[in-house]
Amino acid sequence: MSNLFLMPRYAFTGEGALNTAGEKIKSLGSKALIITDDVMMKLGSVNNVTSLLEKENVEFFIYHEVNGEPTDIMVNNGVKKYKEEDCDFLIALGGGSPIDTAKAVGAMITNPGNINDYLGKVIQKETPPLVAIPTTAGTGSEATQFTIITDTGRNIKMLLKGPYLIPTVAVIDPIFTMTSPKSVTSATGLDALTHAIESYTSKLAQPMSEIFSISAVKKIFNNLLEAYNNGTNVKARTEMSIAALQAGIAFNNSSVTIVHGMSRPIGALFHVPHGLSNAMLLTDCLKFALPGATDKFYDLAKAVQIYKDGMSNIEAGQAFIDKVGKLCCDLHVQSLEEFGVDKNRFFNSLDKMAEDALASGSPQNTRREVKKEDIICIYKGLWN
Repeated sequence: MSNLFLMPRYAFTGEGALNTAGEKIKSLGSKALIITDDVMMKLGSVNNVTSLLEKENVEFFIYHEVNGEPTDIMVNNGVKKYKEEDCDFLIALGGGSPIDTAKAVGAMITNPGNINDYLGKVIQKETPPLVAIPTTAGTGSEATQFTIITDTGRNIKMLLKGPYLIPTVAVIDPIFTMTSPKSVTSATGLDALTHAIESYTSKLAQPMSEIFSISAVKKIFNNLLEAYNNGTNVKARTEMSIAALQAGIAFNNSSVTIVHGMSRPIGALFHVPHGLSNAMLLTDCLKFALPGATDKFYDLAKAVQIYKDGMSNIEAGQAFIDKVGKLCCDLHVQSLEEFGVDKNRFFNSLDKMAEDALASGSPQNTRREVKKEDIICIYKGLWN
């Protein structure tokens, strides 16, 4: 069986990656729309990018209104600014939200219609060049052909896809992650772990993606807790940045499974950050998936050295899931109740959330049949 494997055209990694990428960025166009958020403005991270552009004689305009998870409104405003300012390429600086927004803006520059027309559709026309500079180690959006945008009218998260959405240049410079607070380090790091595990256990996993998945899982277990407890540890931050990139490359080529399918409705309806909602669901969903992928979970147990002689595949898999659970505990993952989600409203939304989860297509990649009642059962279990 043959497989297609996709990744960014150029990836610059390690300390100083932004400066190394300067010449390549200059070659992409004469004026960039920088898509970012107010936090990056306040922290001065945007200045690192604009200083480089000034040095390379590249003009720019800063659109810094992506404050929160990306919506159709943010995308439409970004398209308007791109056209008004006569830009010819895009730079996204931030977490998954600015990068996902930039992908969608690019798609709407060259493709017809409105962003809300593209739910579940493949982007058919080449988009303007995009430079993705992640400031968190988690979403992997700098390496993927996917973007998730909230349709504010229908109150759903739309998954858009297509090879043209993969950034032209990924700049993985750990300097941008050094200012991430503990809560962001935790949520985004567990998002990357979810990508790595789901991509490895997905029905669509392939030999190349599995290499990236396993490497990412190892790096995350070896470095996430240190990055969380000691945010100034450059080595841990570097390893986590590379792990997030690897996990992004992996799930870009094998997709995700039940965790992401169930996570998106929680984010859409209750505004729980994506990485955190993944983390809330992670162990319960992995326990559900285990019987259908015991050999894959056995491999993961061996990769993180939790396997002990004599363990069966399912015992090894359960030991791995227990290790995931301990990491979540050490990273102080909030429950739905602790986050402030109203239990009655949540239970009244179960039917819609389960249908939206299945409609996303992700649960069907799980190596075990996922039914609507299974999803509802797992959702209910989050309150135990």
